[in-house]
This record gives sequence, structure tokens and C-alpha cells, in this order.
Amino acid sequence: MEEAYPYVVLDARYEKVREAGVIRTQAVLIALGIDWEGRRQVLGVEVAVRESQSSWREFLLGLKRRGLRGVEFVVSDDHLGLKQAVAQVLPAATWQRCYVHFLRNALEHLPRRGDDDCLQELRWLYDRRDLPEARRDLAAWVSRWQAKYPKLCGWVEEQIEETFTFYRLPRQHHKHLKSTNVLERYNEELKRRTHVVRIFPNAASCLRLIRALAVEAHENWLEGPRYLNMSFLREAQKGAEQRRVAA
Repeated sequence: MEEAYPYVVLDARYEKVREAGVIRTQAVLIALGIDWEGRRQVLGVEVAVRESQSSWREFLLGLKRRGLRGVEFVVSDDHLGLKQAVAQVLPAATWQRCYVHFLRNALEHLPRRGDDDCLQELRWLYDRRDLPEARRDLAAWVSRWQAKYPKLCGWVEEQIEETFTFYRLPRQHHKHLKSTNVLERYNEELKRRTHVVRIFPNAASCLRLIRALAVEAHENWLEGPRYLNMSFLREAQKGAEQRRVAA
């Protein structure tokens, strides 16, 4: 890698692989980066026996050995091993917990016949202009639903700040980086293409196909339109530096 990637999105998907005559589900670890030109790039793909702290750590260290640098913001789900690996290998980056996964997790704390309006209003918190507005509306949401769903409200108050990290970014980038959706869509395309195989004869064959598909997507993204206008991030960083100097 010869350039910096301020934004990185991480996710894992799973494929069935035959090893020593036994069919096992193995994790496919994927990293997507957005460079300073605003273009998406597939940074790396690896197959691991399982999704764990050690597998993610080795994956990220491999990316760094290949030149990954300048990472300022990482988006992923709340997998504990992944979080720990990011903190160890990319300590300078801020971490965003995917809000879509967070809302799915919230269902576990809501009764089966819970009010749909409750989660819909929670989802609206991610459309606010800035963090103070989101926090004010969160307080109003808790006040409204605390009596009816105390378990859910307590869990949300404890966990939700991890999903608000994206508010530190330029507003024009919020919808693209508050979730792992950009990588989820790519994973759906991978699933469509690997579904015809069903069970790979070994891990090496799985990795060869997925890397070939990654190269195809990578080249299409480089030749296509920019995903983000990075001038907004440059301006935000310049303003932050000017305020720091003035202080």
C-alpha cells in the first residue's frame, strides 16, 4: 500500500470449507479502505478458522506490514475480539460501532411484542445534525420509554455512545460511515457469487475465489466515481488544528 487510508471498514462473513473430510464453517475477514481521493479499495481478504481476537490481530498486522497507515476512523460490529485487535494494532484510530448491528442487538432487550415506535425513534437518533442534538433526543427517548422498557433503556444508555463516534466526522460523511453497510453490500455480492460453490474443497480454494472477486470489485471502484468527497474531512481537520493553535 502506497497511500494513507483515513477510513477503514472491517467485517467478517462465513463460508463452508471441507477440511480433512469434515465440513467446517470458516471466517472470511475483509478490510475495505477509503483513501484521500475518496475512493473505496479492498485492502485485504483472509480466511481464518474462526473470528477471534488473534485472527483479527494477525489480519490487521498483515495489513500494516503491507503499508497500511494513516487510519483515523474504523467502523465494525461489536465483536469483542475485533474491538480488542483494533485497539492494539490501530491505537490512534477512533472506533465506530455499526449502528445497524446495535439496533439488531437492541431487539434482545425488548419484549417480543414490544412497541415498534420505540426502536424507530431510537433509529432516528442517527439522523441528527450533530452529537449534542443526538444526546438531547436520546435523553427525551429514555424519558419516554424508561417506565415501559427499563431493561432496554438501561442497556442503550450504557452502550450507545460507541455508536455516536461518527458525529465527529464531517456531516457529509455521516450516512456512509455510521455503519458497515458499504461492506455489507459487498458481502452480499460475494455471497451471490460463492453460493454456487456451496462447499469449498479446502480453504485455499475459498481464498482464491474470494480474492479474485475482491480484485474485480477493487478495480471497478478505482475506475468508478469517488465514493466520498474528502475535502470535507480536510477542512474539518484544518479547522480543528486552527482552534488548537488558538487555544
